[in-house]
Amino acid sequence: MAVAVTAEPGGRPEWLRRFGYVARPGTDVRERLVPPFARPSTRVWELLGVGPARAYRVAKVMDWLGPVLVAVLAGVIRFRHLSRPRSLVFDETYYAKDAWSLLRLGYESTWPDRKVADPRILAHPQAVQLSDTGAFVAHPPAGKWVIGLGEWMFGLDPFGWRFMTAALGTLSVLMLCRTGRRLFRSTLLGCLAGVLMAVDGLHVVMSRTALLDLVVMFFVLAAFGCLLIDRDRARGRLAAALPTGADGRVRPDAHTGDRAGTGVRPWRIAAGLFLGLAASTKWNGLYVLAFFVVLTLLWDVGARRVAGARRPWRAVLRKELGRSVLSLVPVAAVTYLATWTGWFLSDDGYGRHWADGRGGTWSWIPAPLRSLWHYEDAVYQFNVGLHTPHTYQSNPWSWLVLGRPVLFHYQSPKAGHDGCHTAADCSQTVLALGTPLLWWTACCALAYLLHRWALRRDWRAGAVLCAVAAGYLPWFLYQDRTIFSFYAVVFVPYLCLAVTMLLGALAGPPGATDRRRAAGTAAAGVLVVLIVGNFLSFLPLYTGQTIPYADWLARMWLDTWI
Repeated sequence: MAVAVTAEPGGRPEWLRRFGYVARPGTDVRERLVPPFARPSTRVWELLGVGPARAYRVAKVMDWLGPVLVAVLAGVIRFRHLSRPRSLVFDETYYAKDAWSLLRLGYESTWPDRKVADPRILAHPQAVQLSDTGAFVAHPPAGKWVIGLGEWMFGLDPFGWRFMTAALGTLSVLMLCRTGRRLFRSTLLGCLAGVLMAVDGLHVVMSRTALLDLVVMFFVLAAFGCLLIDRDRARGRLAAALPTGADGRVRPDAHTGDRAGTGVRPWRIAAGLFLGLAASTKWNGLYVLAFFVVLTLLWDVGARRVAGARRPWRAVLRKELGRSVLSLVPVAAVTYLATWTGWFLSDDGYGRHWADGRGGTWSWIPAPLRSLWHYEDAVYQFNVGLHTPHTYQSNPWSWLVLGRPVLFHYQSPKAGHDGCHTAADCSQTVLALGTPLLWWTACCALAYLLHRWALRRDWRAGAVLCAVAAGYLPWFLYQDRTIFSFYAVVFVPYLCLAVTMLLGALAGPPGATDRRRAAGTAAAGVLVVLIVGNFLSFLPLYTGQTIPYADWLARMWLDTWI
């Protein structure tokens, strides 16, 4: 039997009303295109005796002061005892050395075996045995240049090679606060998202370790924030082009929706730059680039539809596609090549002169570019063919529930030694494990966002889900490869945004009664306190503190964590 599907005035199917969708007929198009930021609440400051005018100024200052204070908290956690443990932790043995050789030679070179080189690097006096022979490496150079900047400032030691990841981890918390504020139009919710990431164990561990994945996370988050600003700016220009009625309200206009331009979009160019840096740190940044190109096109189509375009897809293909693609893909490609400048200028970089003197179909392409293509093809074959078993490898299906964390460092100090003040032995560990309560809450939050996106057409939920999918789903293509759960740090910011959106809904919608708001806010506050308490309990496992073995064992909630 056929079922009639009617549409509401807002253009949505009638059946969505049964799931809570409510169209907003008569809403000013300007506000639909660019929702205004809410007026800062002055209630707290007025209760403290501050006058209304001054309370408003203080509340406005908190738009920036709040995120800065959250970032300071994150920085204290990430920089405190950054040199501990004094060793080359996990894959630091590769990236710290590659960064140093980039500083000295412009390309990655070979080192003695790690069992020989690592103790000499950590010794007093230090002995650095760096050769001129180019080394085959598995990842592009941008992230190692970032690590090298810290080594350039502070030397080849644990603080030096971890400084930049700690700095980027701290700055990423500040960026997430501001990104969340723009996404939710609320300084409080933006700062809440930043607090959640400040106390996420995986983010803390990766900020205190010189690996590449935290660098990828930073550049991807910067790109996401740039795209949000670009979205607001472009939609604002579109709203300004729409005609205003006699009543002062802006309404849709087919001609404007189809024909109006959105001008130069520098924030989208900046996003392309950051996405290029992400891809030139690790190749999974390429997947994020693809997802974000689609996301921005969908945003542009939605803006044209709200503006009244008769054929929004055609309008975007004619007016926006060139800007979208040319602002992201080519900018990212040029950025990627620019990060190889040191290799291009060298003579001894691995495979640098492979194409010299070679003919063939592609001989019209400059030899350095063909040499790089050959090198990158070999790297790709290595990466997809990496099947060496590892004790801490995991399947991406288990990542969200923290099925198998990665042990970066473990020592068992004897009683009376190295901070062990108990009669029994102690444990000193660095465990790449997200704050359990935060991640398990995030699983529920993602389900809530799926509801908001599919049945409520909430673009904010769609944006967060797209960013999570960009960092997460591609790893399912390589389930047979040796992969690790700490790769998930790339989408940690969006898990925090998802939990924040869930907590905001728990606190109650704007039109809720005071009783409903009070109960919801209390429940959300209790959950945040529990997450922070969970983080503080696990903090010794994230920062290499020496604790009694019994205390370490008590924190191993799942057998798979050992």
